[in-house]
Amino acid sequence: MSEVGGSRPLAAGFGRLIVLVYVVFAVSAGARALFQVATKFGDAPVSFALSAIAAAIYLVAAIAIIRGAARLALIAVAIELAGVVAVGALSFAVPDLFPEPSVWSHFGSGYGYVPLVLPAAGLAYLLKRRRPA
Repeated sequence: MSEVGGSRPLAAGFGRLIVLVYVVFAVSAGARALFQVATKFGDAPVSFALSAIAAAIYLVAAIAIIRGAARLALIAVAIELAGVVAVGALSFAVPDLFPEPSVWSHFGSGYGYVPLVLPAAGLAYLLKRRRPA
């Protein structure tokens, strides 16, 4: 079922905190994105679509960790890290592309940089928990 060593669940210990933050971000980013897409999508379609994608990735990561699906969790968290780095860099390089901020704009500065720190912490946790080859 999972690719972690021992019988300790993936969502135990520090994993619980990671799951909690992922769930909070999935709900908050998802609700915000749904509202923005429903009411003003034309103002900043890229930003709002990226926020919705981020929310979906947060949800996948949380569920994967809860269910012990380490490989899926690793993939989701790696995609999240790549997304926040790419969008963060683009939001500085091409600011006109982001007239409204997304969750990942400016490396998550609007969310206290948690969107940048969370996948790094998640990857470190998941990689530490992997079974030796």
